[in-house]
Amino acid sequence: MPAMELTDEQVLADTRRWIEKAVIGLNLCPFARSVYVKNQVRIVVSRARHLDAFLDELDRELDLLVNTPAEEIDTTLLVHPTLFPDFEVFNDFMNVVDDVVAEHELEGVVQVANFHPQFLFEGEAADDPSHFTNRAPYPTLHLLREDSVERAVASEGGDAEKIVERNIATLRTLGAEGWKALLSKP
Repeated sequence: MPAMELTDEQVLADTRRWIEKAVIGLNLCPFARSVYVKNQVRIVVSRARHLDAFLDELDRELDLLVNTPAEEIDTTLLVHPTLFPDFEVFNDFMNVVDDVVAEHELEGVVQVANFHPQFLFEGEAADDPSHFTNRAPYPTLHLLREDSVERAVASEGGDAEKIVERNIATLRTLGAEGWKALLSKP
């Protein structure tokens, strides 16, 4: 089914499957399980038709996140299944996202991680499974509370680099075929 025909329900189901099987199942994010099982992860499917409308949604989601207790919404995934088919365009767009966070005066309060189906780390071979750490079914902005990230890293021994190294080792062991099988539909 082409991305244009995907329903919001399908995008949500695919995103939840990725969270449950990859992010939590492979323990790629040390704090994902606790907030996910407590329903503190907000997943928003955007249907914005252009960047300005998507930025308006980002503004609203940033405001909602910081003005809602973490016990209700600890983190938000803003997913757009069609606006960013090209990874390079999406990756360049992150400069604008950083500017938006600064405009909201949220530097040090909220950080935004990006995920994309074709995510590539600079300097790594295109077929290296390390890229899977930032691959999601659809282009996704992950709005994270900095204090939650700090607590999660501290609970893992305080060394974020070790988490990254562990994730890369896990995904290299899993390999491309394992990744594909992991996220295949039930």
